[in-house]
Amino acid sequence: MINQDEFLYGDETYKLRGILFATHNELGRFAKEKHYCDKAEERFKLKLIPYLREQSVGDILDRPDFIVWDLIVLEFKAKPFLQREDFEQVQRYLQQTNLKLGILVNFRAKYLKPQRILNINHLQVSVKSQESVDRNK
Repeated sequence: MINQDEFLYGDETYKLRGILFATHNELGRFAKEKHYCDKAEERFKLKLIPYLREQSVGDILDRPDFIVWDLIVLEFKAKPFLQREDFEQVQRYLQQTNLKLGILVNFRAKYLKPQRILNINHLQVSVKSQESVDRNK
């Protein structure tokens, strides 16, 4: 169970944010999604961060942009605004991979704001476990 006081994969997400910001600073706001992916991949290799790129997951063969450290789904966008479907896409990847955390990032934004998305299936398990502990007190 995840302790509510803990920040899920804090060290890993800190490193990822550094790579994302460096990529955004280097390429700017108006590159193509593939270029952001390529530049991030270069940085992963430089920093020896284990990753899979566009690996098929699930029965419908979805392909998240990256799975990093076998812990985090990382999805890149390069569009004017993120939409509900983008968040649902990451949630689908999380459920298919059974990972707990996804990060959705839109490089078109003036200020980069990586969005942390938790797997709702893991949240439900954590809430049920906490309810059991609370009842037993």
